[in-house]
Amino acid sequence: MIRSLLLATAALTISGPALAASGAPIMPAPVSDTPREGAFVLDARTVIAPAEGDAQARASARYLADLLARSRGLRLAVRQPKAGERAILLARGGPQGEAYRLEVGPQAITISSKGDAGLFYGAVTAWQLATATPGKGPATIPARIIDDAPRFGWRGLMLDSARHFQSVAFVKGLIDRMALSKLNTLHWHLTDDQGWRLEIKKYPKLTEVGAWRVPAGAAAAADIDPKTGKPRVVGGYYTQDQVREIVAYAAERHITIVPEIETPGHAHAPIVAYPQLGSAATPPTAISGDWGVFPYLYNVDETTFAFLDDVLTEVVGLFPGPYVHVGGDEAVKDQWKSNPAVQARMKDLHIGSEAQLQGWFVSRVEQMLKAKGRKLIGWDEILEGGVAPDATVMSWRGTDGAVIAAKLGHDTILSPAPTLYLNHRQTSSPEEMPGRGQVVGLKEVYDYEPMPAALSPDQQPHVLGVQANLWTEHVRTEDRAPLMYYPRATALAETAWSPTSRKDWNDFADRLPVELERYRSLGLTFGEAGLKVRALAEPSGAGAQVALLGAETIGEIRYTTDGSAPTAASSLYAGPFEAPLGTMVTARAFRSGLALAPATATRIDARAARTRVSQDLKSCTEGIVLNLEDDGPVRGERARFLVDIMNPCWIYEGADLSGVVTIEAAVGQIPFNFQIGKDIEKIRFRPPATPAGELEVRQGSCLGAVIATLPLAPAAAFSGVTVLKAPLKGAGRADLCFTFTQKAVEPMWVIDRVTLVTGHDR
Repeated sequence: MIRSLLLATAALTISGPALAASGAPIMPAPVSDTPREGAFVLDARTVIAPAEGDAQARASARYLADLLARSRGLRLAVRQPKAGERAILLARGGPQGEAYRLEVGPQAITISSKGDAGLFYGAVTAWQLATATPGKGPATIPARIIDDAPRFGWRGLMLDSARHFQSVAFVKGLIDRMALSKLNTLHWHLTDDQGWRLEIKKYPKLTEVGAWRVPAGAAAAADIDPKTGKPRVVGGYYTQDQVREIVAYAAERHITIVPEIETPGHAHAPIVAYPQLGSAATPPTAISGDWGVFPYLYNVDETTFAFLDDVLTEVVGLFPGPYVHVGGDEAVKDQWKSNPAVQARMKDLHIGSEAQLQGWFVSRVEQMLKAKGRKLIGWDEILEGGVAPDATVMSWRGTDGAVIAAKLGHDTILSPAPTLYLNHRQTSSPEEMPGRGQVVGLKEVYDYEPMPAALSPDQQPHVLGVQANLWTEHVRTEDRAPLMYYPRATALAETAWSPTSRKDWNDFADRLPVELERYRSLGLTFGEAGLKVRALAEPSGAGAQVALLGAETIGEIRYTTDGSAPTAASSLYAGPFEAPLGTMVTARAFRSGLALAPATATRIDARAARTRVSQDLKSCTEGIVLNLEDDGPVRGERARFLVDIMNPCWIYEGADLSGVVTIEAAVGQIPFNFQIGKDIEKIRFRPPATPAGELEVRQGSCLGAVIATLPLAPAAAFSGVTVLKAPLKGAGRADLCFTFTQKAVEPMWVIDRVTLVTGHDR
C-alpha cells in the first residue's frame, strides 16, 4: 500500500509557492474585482449606515456589525455618519435581486443593490474584505470596485435530520454558515425510514412513535433506560413553533428552506406509526436501527392520499417557500407487486406496471401541492413512471436525470452522487469521520461542473442550480456534521455562485487559508483531516522510508526532523525520504506561506513502520465500502473501521516480511444493520474451523497460502476491539490478504489494525 502512496504523493506535491490570488480573498469569487488607488481604514470609529427608513438595509447593517464584532473585535455603531466620519454605506440602487456593487474608497465603502438579498450579500463581502488579514482590531482595505451576481438561483445544501436528529441551535448554525457562503437554499430531509422529525398536529403518532428508535448493536441493546426498563431510544422531532422559528431565522439570512416528505418509499417510520398506511401483509412494529433501502411503501388507498393531503396542508403552512420535496427515490416495488388490493387498483386505473403506478402516485401528490400553491420536487426516479410537467427533478444518480428532465421541459437541480454527497470521506486519513468509504476531496467538489454539456442553449435555463447533500446515517453526533460539510461546502458555493470564467483551482486554493482563518475567528469548526499531514513509514534497511500524506492537491508540505515546529521556510517535501528509527517527523501544509492546519508530529519506530490501520489497507473489492464506527461504547470514543460490507477483505500491499515472526491484529465486531435486499445472499465467507471462527492471513493474494491463523474465540465475547496474536510464516516482500471465516454476516468481523512483529520488536 505504501508504495502506491509514495508514488502518488511524489506526483501531487506542489514543488513551489502557490500563485498569488488575482484579487481580494473573497469566497465565492465575485464576477469582477477591480483594484483602485487608495485604501479604506476600518477602525472602531467607522459607522455602518443603512439607507434611512429601510428595514432590510438596517437588518443587513446589523448583521455586518455583528460579524465584525465577533471576528475583529470592532463594535461599530449602526447610524447615519456625521461629517468627516468614515462609513460603510448600504444604499438602494444599481443591480437587482441577489446582485450588488461594492465600492471601496478612502472615505467610504458603498454597497448598493435594489434587492434585499443583494444588500445582504454585499455586506458579507464587506466583512470578507475586512477579514482578508487575520487578527483583531483595525484593518486596511485596499480600494476596489466589485460587481457581483450569482450564476445559479438555486445554491443549496441538504441536511438529513431523519437518520440522526440535530438540535434547533445546530440548524440555525448551519444556516448562518450558509449565509456566509452566499448559499440560499436549505433542503431539509425531515422524514425517512429511520425517523419522522416534523410535528403534524392531526397525526401525533408520527412523532410520538415515528421519531424514536433503539440503535443497532449489542451496546445499545444493553443500555437500559431506568425509567422504562427497556433499551434507551434516540431521536427527536421539531415542534411546529420551532420550525417557524427556524424558517424565520433563515429568511432573515435570505435562505429558503425546502422541506422533504418522502413518498411513496422510505416510509417505514410513518407506517410503524400508522400501520394502515402500508402495503405489506405484515406491517412493521418498531422503527429500525438499520441503514439502507427498506421495502415498505405507502399503499394506494384513498385514505392514504387523504393522510398525505392532511400532512402537506400542515407542511405548506410552516414553509412559505415555493417548493416541497416529495422524495420518490429507491421505492422497491415488491410489496405493491404482492399486494392484491394494489394490483386491483392498478387494473381499475389501467396502469400496466408498478413504475407507472409510482408516476401516478407522485402525480396525485403533485396535484395536492399545486392546489396549495406549491411546486413539487422529486429525485430523478420520478421520471421513470412519467410525472406532471410542472415537477422539478433533482438529479442524484449522475447527470442523466438532469439531461432527460431538461429535454422534457422540466426544471432540474444537479446533486449527483458521489461527487456532491458529503457523507463520503474527504481523505483516506484515519482521522476522517465515519461515512461512505470512497474519497471525495475538496478539489473534486470544486472541479465539478453542474451544467451538462448535452444540453442545448435553449435547454440550459432549466438547470436551476446545484446542491450538495449530507446524509447522516453515519453522522451520529451533530458536532461531526460541520466537519463533513466544510470546507467542501465552500467549494460548492463557488461553483454555484461564480461564473465559469472566474473558477480556477489555484486561485481558490490561494484564497482558502484566509477563509479558514475566518472560520476560526468565529469559532466555527471544519474538517481539518484533509488539510493535515500524516507520516506513513515502511521498513528500509536499518531505518524507515517516510511518506508525508495530506493536502497534496491544496498546498505544499514543509517538515522538520529535529522536533521543531515547521514553518513556511522549513524543508519542502518533494517525495519519500529515509529516516533513522527514533526520528521525530513534524509536518504541516502551507499555501502562499499560510498554514492550512495544525502541525502533526510522528515518531518513526520499527513497530509503527510495520503497522497499518484499516484505512491504510486496500479493500479487496469496491462493493459497499464504508468507514464505520463501532457500536460501542455507548458513551465515549469508538473505533473506526474501513470495510467493504459486501466482502470484508483487506490487503496489506507490499508488506516487508523480513524477520517477521508474529502478526498482531486488532479486530472488532459490528452489527450488520444494513437493508440490502437479496444482495445479502452475495456475501460469502469461508467456513470456520472453530465455533467462533478465525482471521486468516494469506500471502501473495487472497487465493494464496495461509501463513497465519488467528482464532477469534478471545474476541467473540467482547464487543470492543481485541488484539490477537499468532505466529506468521512468510518471507520477502508480498501482499497480505486478510479474511474472516464465519457462518453468517451477523455480527460482521472487521480489522482495526495489523502489526508485523519481528524478533527484535518483541
